[in-house]
Amino acid sequence: MQSLLLLLPDFSLILLGALARRVLVDTDAIWAGIERLVYFVLFPALLFNALASTPIDAGGALPLFLTGLGVMLAGFALGFAGRPLMGLSAMGFASRLQCAYRFNTYIGIAIAGKLHGAVGVATMGALCGAMVPFANIMAVGMLARHGQASLLRELARNPLVIATLAGLAYNLAGFELAEPAQAFLRRLGDAAVALGLLAVGAALRWGKAGGRWAGSAWIVVVKLMLLPAVAWLLGRQLGLTGIAFDVVVLFAALPSASSAYILAMRMGGDGPGVAWLISATTLLAVPSLALWLYLLR
Repeated sequence: MQSLLLLLPDFSLILLGALARRVLVDTDAIWAGIERLVYFVLFPALLFNALASTPIDAGGALPLFLTGLGVMLAGFALGFAGRPLMGLSAMGFASRLQCAYRFNTYIGIAIAGKLHGAVGVATMGALCGAMVPFANIMAVGMLARHGQASLLRELARNPLVIATLAGLAYNLAGFELAEPAQAFLRRLGDAAVALGLLAVGAALRWGKAGGRWAGSAWIVVVKLMLLPAVAWLLGRQLGLTGIAFDVVVLFAALPSASSAYILAMRMGGDGPGVAWLISATTLLAVPSLALWLYLLR
């Protein structure tokens, strides 16, 4: 019950976003503008401030990143193993495979901050920022022969990658943010969490899943149940404890990211099927995340 109560405010914002999209603000352009504001301005400000202001143990970060990378590779491998269950074309399968390992950073930051405060935000931010390039490499690599995207160009202009690297560099260089700058970035960060979760809710889309139900169910099970178990085992093997261990398990348990839908649509993939999986993992993450939080406490 305590775990559910911890998740309630954040997932209430997601549900509010879904309701607002259908009842109050049904203009796609408005929500697209909110998503761009969060993605390019508010969320990078939150990441930079958290990483620039929180003490970082560079040596302790290596096991965290290795565990995160192991989780991503396990998601790719387990998702690929389910291909015979899906009954999809090569492009349809490549589109949906993303949902087995991509992660919703907005939800991750919100929960990590609720659980461990500023240190939790910085740890989750650093982990997500480090894993974004690998997620893009795997996703674009599978879809590349059907699209025109340049992987290096997309990584170089990804605002989450830029903010993560800038925040880490600022911190490790020994600089300190002036109080007015910290206050400004904190306000942007507060807006990032609320608007980001509202945008997640507004992006939920339901329709026909397509393919075989067993294939869709397999992706959901991999994302919400198998990957956190992998993170738990691998994290312990690599000596993770405390906040770092909590964060990597929660990272692995996050629902699929809306960026999977954007990439699939841009590269001519199975947008509706990906949208269904994102919506399913987001809603089912309420009980699954509550379970993993309970096991961590």
